[in-house]
Amino acid sequence: MLKLISFGSGSSGNCYFLATATDALLVDIGVGLRGLKKDCRVYGVSLQQVNHVLVTHDHADHIKSVGSFSADFMVPVYATREVHDGINRNYCVTKKLSADMAKVLEKGKTVQLGDFTVTAFEVPHDSTDNVGYFIEAGGTNLCIITDAGLVTDEMKQYICRARHLIIEANHDVEMVLSGPYPKFLKDRILSGTGHLNNRECGVAIAENMSEQLQNVWLCHLSEENNHPELARKTVESVLRSYGIIAGTDLHLEVLKRTTPSGPYELE
Repeated sequence: MLKLISFGSGSSGNCYFLATATDALLVDIGVGLRGLKKDCRVYGVSLQQVNHVLVTHDHADHIKSVGSFSADFMVPVYATREVHDGINRNYCVTKKLSADMAKVLEKGKTVQLGDFTVTAFEVPHDSTDNVGYFIEAGGTNLCIITDAGLVTDEMKQYICRARHLIIEANHDVEMVLSGPYPKFLKDRILSGTGHLNNRECGVAIAENMSEQLQNVWLCHLSEENNHPELARKTVESVLRSYGIIAGTDLHLEVLKRTTPSGPYELE
């Protein structure tokens, strides 16, 4: 069994906590470290449990506190070489990673990190590099896909294997098109290296899920171009068009942007 807590999911900061009975890791630390420590106390979670940090990509809302956390708790940070280079260049990371704590992952190569079997896979986004993670531990697995411009064949393979899935539903296309953003920003969001919209997210789930998929959490919702209820209803509608009923065939939930969601027990 695995415990999952989302400590933030969105452009204000992303951080996911995953624990077995004897080990724990964080995926991204784009939230403030002081707030993370406070939330952990509320949830009865000790950051001393964390022995590994995985980073998806080098945008500030995913890496802001990785250097500080690594230094304070002496925990290694795993990312692709390109992402590590991006972290070093990012001015938002005021405390840089020490060289001995920066560990390199290769996409498509499975590694064992304590209790966790981890495979990074490519996810298209306009960062230096970006990966999703397929994580196996506690007799189950979790697939994390965030900040994805589109869904590739490789990503589909990991969705097919997932028992639990965190996947981006960033925006509603009409809200983006009719909203106040300048054209260059709208184009970026809607591009193949931008973000998944609600309907694309639903199609990705419906066309690639297996019967073993139990839980889906929608992540990284835009504050300006989406709404939790809109994202949930849109994905539910897409699933229904494929004959899949949320609440019966799988559990569907939206992760909160700036406050914790969970804890969830994954079997």
